[in-house]
Amino acid sequence: MIKGNTLILSGFLVVLLGISLIIIGTIIQSGSGNNSRENDSSAEIKTGGVILIGPIPIIFGSDKRMAITGVVMALILMVAYYYLFYRK
Repeated sequence: MIKGNTLILSGFLVVLLGISLIIIGTIIQSGSGNNSRENDSSAEIKTGGVILIGPIPIIFGSDKRMAITGVVMALILMVAYYYLFYRK
């Protein structure tokens, strides 16, 4: 079983990594000088996500490919959860 301190530390590090990636991405995007307003006709935005409420995944996406990606991500999250908390 994984110790509580290890889980807390890994969670803290993952949050810090996420914040760092957001800041770095913002800096890179603002420094590139390539505004999306110039290419509005060719811009296509796709979104998707997974919400896990207990063992039940809620998957959404703006197109079929993003929904399938959400299904795969939900399966990965469920297997990781099982591996971390229910293995002996």
